[in-house]
Amino acid sequence: MSLWTPGGEHPVGDEPAEPAGPGDVPSFDDLSPEQQEQARAMAAEMAEVQERVAGAPAADVVANHVMGFYELAAIHLSQDPPNFEQATVAIDAMTAVIDGLQGRLGEAESTLRDGLSQIRMAFVQLKAQVEGVDTP
Repeated sequence: MSLWTPGGEHPVGDEPAEPAGPGDVPSFDDLSPEQQEQARAMAAEMAEVQERVAGAPAADVVANHVMGFYELAAIHLSQDPPNFEQATVAIDAMTAVIDGLQGRLGEAESTLRDGLSQIRMAFVQLKAQVEGVDTP
């Protein structure tokens, strides 16, 4: 017994199925008119997103990603118990980008540095709290 797909017939049942390969991907012409229209709409949407990103200053896009590192660190610190190892990775990534691009992050740079200081302070305070050490 076999099953027909746009990529061809495939055995089903007791026979082992062969893994799908690059040749099993249907071409645009193999799609139904509705699927072709969906593909066109997705391609147009992706092109629009690319155009918006290309039109934005790179410093703004990078700053947005750095804030993602901040949020990632905060998420790991808010776990019960806090996941210090994973928070450290996010804080180190934030530090690397800010320090590596010093003077090139535009107006967002001071905000990013403030955020880095805040997340580092939260890390130290939580670590001390978990370890039962008094902080000044």
